[in-house]
Amino acid sequence: FFFAAAFFCDWMRLLILLICLTQGLAFYLPGVAPREYLDGENVTVKVNSIKSTETAIPYDYYSIMVCRPEASAKKIKAEAENMGEILWGDSIKPSRYYMQMQRDVNCAKVCTTKPKPETLTLVSKGLKKLKRRIDDEYRGHLILDNLPVSEVYIWEGSEKGLYYRRGYPLGTPGNKSATTLVNNHLAFTVKIHKPDGLPGWRIVGFEVVPYSVESSRIDSECTADGDFDADKYPPQTLVVTPPSEATKSLSWSYSLHWVEDKEVAWSSRWDHYLKSSDASSSNIHWFAIVNSLMIVLCLSAMVAMILLRALHKDFNRYNNPENDDEAQEETGWKVVHADVFRDPPYPGLLSCYVGTGSQLLAMALVTLVFACFGFLSPARRGSLMTAMLVLFALSGSVGGFVAAVMAKMFHEQSWATIAMTGVWLPGKVFVVFFFLNLMLWAKQAANAVPFLMLLGLIALWFFVSIPLVFFGAAVGYKNDVLKPPQSVSQIPRFIPEQKWHMKPAVMVLSAGAVPFGAAFIELYFILSSLWLNKFYYVFGFFAIVFAILIVTCAEISIVLVYFQLCYEDYRWWWRAFLYAGSSGLYLFLYSLQYLTSTLNMTSVASITLYISYMAVLSYGLFVVTGTVGFLSSLVFVRYIYSALKVD
Repeated sequence: FFFAAAFFCDWMRLLILLICLTQGLAFYLPGVAPREYLDGENVTVKVNSIKSTETAIPYDYYSIMVCRPEASAKKIKAEAENMGEILWGDSIKPSRYYMQMQRDVNCAKVCTTKPKPETLTLVSKGLKKLKRRIDDEYRGHLILDNLPVSEVYIWEGSEKGLYYRRGYPLGTPGNKSATTLVNNHLAFTVKIHKPDGLPGWRIVGFEVVPYSVESSRIDSECTADGDFDADKYPPQTLVVTPPSEATKSLSWSYSLHWVEDKEVAWSSRWDHYLKSSDASSSNIHWFAIVNSLMIVLCLSAMVAMILLRALHKDFNRYNNPENDDEAQEETGWKVVHADVFRDPPYPGLLSCYVGTGSQLLAMALVTLVFACFGFLSPARRGSLMTAMLVLFALSGSVGGFVAAVMAKMFHEQSWATIAMTGVWLPGKVFVVFFFLNLMLWAKQAANAVPFLMLLGLIALWFFVSIPLVFFGAAVGYKNDVLKPPQSVSQIPRFIPEQKWHMKPAVMVLSAGAVPFGAAFIELYFILSSLWLNKFYYVFGFFAIVFAILIVTCAEISIVLVYFQLCYEDYRWWWRAFLYAGSSGLYLFLYSLQYLTSTLNMTSVASITLYISYMAVLSYGLFVVTGTVGFLSSLVFVRYIYSALKVD
């Protein structure tokens, strides 16, 4: 309950920020308020989880053999601000690095760590784990004044400039001909800016260059007033076996240099990080939008042709009593007017799906609005995930209302349908999440959700989301039932044999490719932000693509339902949902292609984690797009049959 209350308070904080924006009080949306540091003032450096794109499983920074802030502390408490940080694998803790504003450090030794060999094998677990993390290309992450540390490269592509990559490599992986190296010396460069009219300095950049330096040189030559040049010293190797040649100790050090940057202000200090992501090229996004718009224009032309030409012609033909040809033989969508509103099979399940999809759609739209305003920028770690969880719970009333209206229309008015709406999708997701969390617990991963936080998620589900679902359903059941514009006959009409291209499997599979084709280019950047530890911040482009996706789903469902009715097949309820919803299948297939072509995951745990999470995302897209297609087709079918005159 307390965790649910904390999530609600975090959401209320976002609402207060939006109110401040409307009042003109908020002057900078992304990140936190600026802070000025006086000369000589202590600046706190924090550590974050170590992460790798090779495994996608983050680990605590102090799970490897590095210098701890307190030698006697067995467990260092993380400073988690919200639920999203934990789910994203961020474990922020204090560090051993000591910095003072405008005080350069030539070289400072942090500590010396000594591995402890096991009694039987004489091999150190600490050395083995550190070597394994280096070979898996894990990167260390530090935070200074809410800025992540980054390596800086010179980009030699079409647009030359500086490329910022978050974190630093723990070392250089070894192979058969080379020994593993440890990056045990970090050369920090902190960029600062002097604000006009204010005392002190603001931090606008945090860069690092990692070095591998032999520990004996650090012990003897790393002094505050000496001439320590990390480039001229031999590297520190990491040897695990045989025990007689294993590394005996590792010394860690750092240097610090403060640089004034007069061009970069505090409000634009994140620009370097954001521009260095793959999503920074606006040309690619505009190409994706143009590609999507072409698909939408083609579909819109087809819908316009159906509405303005084909339907107009049909109305004149069907509603004209003097039309002798029509009186002799009726074909097309008019002949199924007495069956088109016949209840579908499993009406309760369909109502549940449409209600859940409406809840997800409401959550996505509100989240996108906050993201476009900058409240969910990468500077606010975990805010996007937290906002999605809270908004999904608060959107339960929308899902309950839509499910109740659909169930009442299908003559399935029961509270069991509403209860299924509250647990159908969240229950499936929770089961997958729970078993994956058990695997992460076993691996002691940083994104393993603690038991109390898990109880907080359950409390948010059972005490916020489900009650709101029932509240929305109570309002929906009180509304008048959606009566069909045409009466339903007691005996179902015979459905003629359909051609091969009108078979359900063919139509459903071909329909899903159209919405997916309108959005697949943007999906690459989204997957890169999820699995390659890159920033995604172009929510304006995403909003346009998302709107195009919604329109595409609506139009493809309307077109195919019309064709289906013209072939006298009135079983359109589930088909309308599956036509657009099958785009979720294409997303899952694309994620498998992305796994084999872009990612380098090899471990079973990492692949299981990836496939499971992408299956959940694909299922969510299936529900959302299917709901859009179903509701659009429902409006279309009710419109055309309400304008039809039947004797």
